[in-house]
Amino acid sequence: MKFGTKAIHAGQEPDPSTGAVMTPIYQTSTYAQKSPGDNKGYEYSRGTNPTRSALEGCLAALENARFALAFSSGMGATDAVMKLLQPGDEVITGNDLYGGSYRIFTKIFANYGIKFHFLDLSDPEIVAQYTNENTKLVWVETPTNPTMQIVDIEAIGKITKAKNLTFVVDNTFASPYLQNPIDLGADIVMHSVTKYIGGHSDLVMGALMLNDEDLYKRLWFIYNACGATPGPMDSFLALRGIKTLHLRMKAHCENGKQVAEFLKTHPKVDKIYWPGFTDHPNHEIAKKQMRGFGGMISITLKDADLAETFRIASNFKVFTLAESLGGVESLLNHPATMTHGSIPKEVREKVGVVDSLLRLSVGVEDIEDLLEDLKNALS
Repeated sequence: MKFGTKAIHAGQEPDPSTGAVMTPIYQTSTYAQKSPGDNKGYEYSRGTNPTRSALEGCLAALENARFALAFSSGMGATDAVMKLLQPGDEVITGNDLYGGSYRIFTKIFANYGIKFHFLDLSDPEIVAQYTNENTKLVWVETPTNPTMQIVDIEAIGKITKAKNLTFVVDNTFASPYLQNPIDLGADIVMHSVTKYIGGHSDLVMGALMLNDEDLYKRLWFIYNACGATPGPMDSFLALRGIKTLHLRMKAHCENGKQVAEFLKTHPKVDKIYWPGFTDHPNHEIAKKQMRGFGGMISITLKDADLAETFRIASNFKVFTLAESLGGVESLLNHPATMTHGSIPKEVREKVGVVDSLLRLSVGVEDIEDLLEDLKNALS
């Protein structure tokens, strides 16, 4: 089954009681049982719900996985993975990382005796160099947030397999339409479903997809016991959003390319981060493991202090200054004070997250309007 067909049909069947084509919203907390234990898989909606089950079947199919778990947020999904670890365990991760991930690693799980190594993973061999007897997990973003670093999933997958490490890829920026990390050697794929998968900025959700049944059972126990599971309405909205994922991603990629080309030669732009350019670090790896370069672009403004950066960021009319990304509408973000504000200044600036950096999530509006908005805002 091809991607577009999976996006519309995977995990879903007409409702057996009514024939409804769209998966019903099972707005219930509990389920009748004919006798104790006779529940046909449904007991209490923290653990399982038919609307969520349909969504999880679809999510698994999109990432070519056997299993999926939907969470109430991307951070809920991240939290569940970290709970696989024990005090004394070590994690290798990237030095350019979503601020929420950095925060939960350093402010929550480091307090429980888990050690994190934040490294430049553009060279896969650094994983082998930093692995020791306590290393248990490798956590990767690619493209990274917000400087769009590209990490070679297949190369790291070979290293983690040889060293018996759990390999997790945050695939949020690419979406399953552009990249499938499990096919390249990842053990777990994480998504903030809030972003491209949901696609309409109307829900908050996360997900994990994987193939290993024993690992799935361990994660399902955490998922059910700790309770970071989404309700049926959000599950329904995610299913509805997924049905146009392939169409939206084509438009994001097309618009993203034109916006990136416009900005690359703009006199107000100092640096531009977009993996579609041949001079972008690891561009060839991006070509190999991705089916397109997406709609996420970051730029630094030339000779702009914080006040000037704020002025320009507030000058847009079509792009909206807001947190998040991946919706049909174009969004603008100032990472240093928004998504990455929890990362110490000296840490974030080492990887290029400076005060003059802006992150663009290019939406699916008419490209002429987006380019005009950029031209006016940067004037």
